[in-house]
Formats: sequence, structure tokens, C-alpha cells
Amino acid sequence: MDGAHDMGGVKGFGPVVPEANEPVFHDEWERRAFALTVAMARPGGWNIDMSRFARENRPPEDYLSKTYYELWLAGLETLMVERGLVTREEIEAGKMLAPAKPGVKPIAPQNVTPAIRRGGSTERTPSAPALFNVGDRVRMKDIHPVTHTRLPQYVRGRLGTIELNHGCHVFPDVNSLGQGEDPHWLYTVRFDGRELWGKDGDPTLSVSVDAWEPYLERA
Repeated sequence: MDGAHDMGGVKGFGPVVPEANEPVFHDEWERRAFALTVAMARPGGWNIDMSRFARENRPPEDYLSKTYYELWLAGLETLMVERGLVTREEIEAGKMLAPAKPGVKPIAPQNVTPAIRRGGSTERTPSAPALFNVGDRVRMKDIHPVTHTRLPQYVRGRLGTIELNHGCHVFPDVNSLGQGEDPHWLYTVRFDGRELWGKDGDPTLSVSVDAWEPYLERA
């Protein structure tokens, strides 16, 4: 979807200033928000793309006013409320106000870390041959879906060259809606700086983006 989260190439936000020796988590609650989001996916019934969509699917003033892990926490709350695992009143109160939803198998605390570390591959067996080869010139489709997509706005409609073929992977645009995995071929596409930023762009700059086959059309 088009939203405040898609900030690549957007002016007005100033330079990106890396934090020296930045820790993975700045506070213990951030660690817990991350762990809960990942661990609750199994009893909650959501996948990684649903989780991403829950974080980005909010008004710009809300998205831009939150830190990274505040967005994770807000997304977790959305996912749990949507599935009847908690109510907004319980979130505000910070405690249970009604019996737990029946039929949901909780995950034991000692199983959280193994669940996070286990992960899972998104690569799937292809059902058709790849449409593009390394070296092919392609144009990114100029699409504007109202739901989740991994195609950044700043490369839409732009010409690039396929660098790599990563195999067939779960397609996030469909997976985020709970409509199945719908696997497609996944490529790395390289764009020249001037193609993205115009004649004033740095001619020595290139940007590579991973893009699923439905995002591409032959140049």
C-alpha cells in the first residue's frame, strides 16, 4: 500500500544518521515486543506478511509519531484484537477483563526463544519456469495497491536490470491477506542512480531491489 512507511526516495526527512554502536534493543520492552509478535504468530494464526501489514496500515500521523518498536507493539495489538485474543479495553487496563478465547493453545515461555530461532524458509517449488533471466532489462509496474506490497514507490515505472534469481518464494501481497502463499519467482533488480533520481543523480550510484515476478514487465 502507499503510506508513510514507504519512505524510500522521499524528500523532507533529512539524512539518515546511523547511531554509533547501536544496540539491537534500546530497552527491555522492545525485546519483549519483538518476541511476543513472533511467538504469538502460531497461536494467533498470522504470518510475517500479515504482521508487516498490521504495522504499516495506519494513518501517517500515527505511523510517523511512533518509534520502530512502538510500531511493532501497535501492530501486535491490532493482530490480537482482530482475532479476538484481547480487547481494546484489556489493552488499556493492562490486564484480562474476560475469559480467554477458547481453543487457542498458548505458547509456554520456555518455547518462545526456540520458536523465534527456528524461523522458516519462504522458498517454494516453482509451478512454472521463470519469465526473466539474469541480464534482462525490465520495467517495474506502476501499481498502487491498497493492501500490502513489497514494491517501493520510488522504483515503480523505472527501468532496471536483473542481477540475481533467488528462486520461487511466497508472494507477500497475497500472503498478507491470508489468501494463501501464491509463490512467484523473486529477483534482484539493479537500477542506475540517474534512472531513479534524474539527470542530477549520482552517475556512480546504483540501487538494488528484490522484486517478485508480478512486479515486473519486459522493457
